[in-house]
Amino acid sequence: MWGGRTSVPYGPQPRRRSLRRPVPTSTAVAAVLVVLLLTNVAAHQWSQPWTLLLSLAATGVLLALMYWSGGQWSEVGLARDTLARGLRWALALIGLVALVYLAGALLPFTRQFFTDQRTGGASGGEVAVRVLLTVPLGTVLLEEVAFRGVLYGLILRSRGPLAATLISSGLFGVWHILPSLGLADAKPALGSAFGDTLLGMILIDAGAVLFTAAAGCLFCELRRRSTSLLAPMGLHWATNALGHLFGFLLR
Repeated sequence: MWGGRTSVPYGPQPRRRSLRRPVPTSTAVAAVLVVLLLTNVAAHQWSQPWTLLLSLAATGVLLALMYWSGGQWSEVGLARDTLARGLRWALALIGLVALVYLAGALLPFTRQFFTDQRTGGASGGEVAVRVLLTVPLGTVLLEEVAFRGVLYGLILRSRGPLAATLISSGLFGVWHILPSLGLADAKPALGSAFGDTLLGMILIDAGAVLFTAAAGCLFCELRRRSTSLLAPMGLHWATNALGHLFGFLLR
């Protein structure tokens, strides 16, 4: 030390060991798929609150995989300078879904589709937990980070937005195969429309997977246009959470 400054020795300096060693994108994608497969299977074996903790843990692992592949927050759709824009998109989409659901609740023909056995015997507190905790943290956060964040960002690097949209959305549909197996029992209107047969259950499950994949394409486009993951998060939360809320109010 001299004059308040630290002297720097001349000559070559020892190389610092970096904790971040980027893995190939293909390796990261494969690891993401393994994590999602294990999470999907475990989520249908465990009960609350373990599934919520599982979703939060899986979300952290997926973000770590993106980081170790050399990713940035912008690739996930969570760059700081896009959050305000994404929040505006999210609020607008939540308002739009609320209006659509309100119109559906007021029409006798569509009101029946709000009937859901999963909220039939639930108390107001239980529905509030689903709307404010289970849906946003246990469903929306994990699925949006996984499919519109990490997977979309990884595939976008080498394949472009169209491939990123189609592949991540197709996998999003496959992700919903197990949750769709009990949909006929949960939604009596669907069960009565397709019948309580094996073929009817297959049709309901296949339709749910295709519908979910199509919804995934919409979510990807919202992420692309808004440059923020908050936009599809807002629409995803509104679709699920407000569905529970309207189903509870109309029972």
